[in-house]
Amino acid sequence: MPKHVIYFVPGLAASTKIFEYLDLDESKFELHYLNWILPATPRESISEYAARMCAQIQHPDPILVGVSFGGVMVQEMSKLITTKKVVIISSIKSNKELPTRLKLAQKTKAYKLFPSKMVSHIEDYEKYFFNDYLKKRAELYKLYLSFRDERYLDWAIYNVLHWSQTEQLPDIVHIHGNKDEIFPVKNIDNAILIESGTHIMILNKAKTISKILEKQCFLLT
Repeated sequence: MPKHVIYFVPGLAASTKIFEYLDLDESKFELHYLNWILPATPRESISEYAARMCAQIQHPDPILVGVSFGGVMVQEMSKLITTKKVVIISSIKSNKELPTRLKLAQKTKAYKLFPSKMVSHIEDYEKYFFNDYLKKRAELYKLYLSFRDERYLDWAIYNVLHWSQTEQLPDIVHIHGNKDEIFPVKNIDNAILIESGTHIMILNKAKTISKILEKQCFLLT
């Protein structure tokens, strides 16, 4: 039996290292990881960007799996290529699932105040993180948020908030944590819920997510 080919896209600014705890049988799955690329221009559309991401795919009819903004991206990619399945994790299926505070940030343009410079140079700011929680967060950011170019950050944040998808695409598999603090579950429809899963559950709920992914892929056979 041929292997299921899966392409993974990480979350906003994240490296593919976020998938390191997934445990999928490599005798049944062929795994590939797509890294973020710089936007061609500050105004590059999300569709144009998705087309450049698709150019990295070397297999017909892959399964696409995306986390957070990566979930938005794989949905855009699925509009351009044929896929066997699209799975999103800790993400949204349309702009209707954005929480009110992010919709407000979009309308008021408060997102322009986002400290992309701070994220892109987090090592320079570590000395100001006094308590243990902030220090641990800084370590996580350094480890997993490795794509921190300001041009990309500004572009990505704009495109999360201005995503024009008003209706969910058919047959999207959505895995979501019931404690997600970025995209609260109260705004999410038709998702497979993970108990106590937060927005970073790809790291600490990887075993559960792996089982769901395997089950969803086996439904194809």
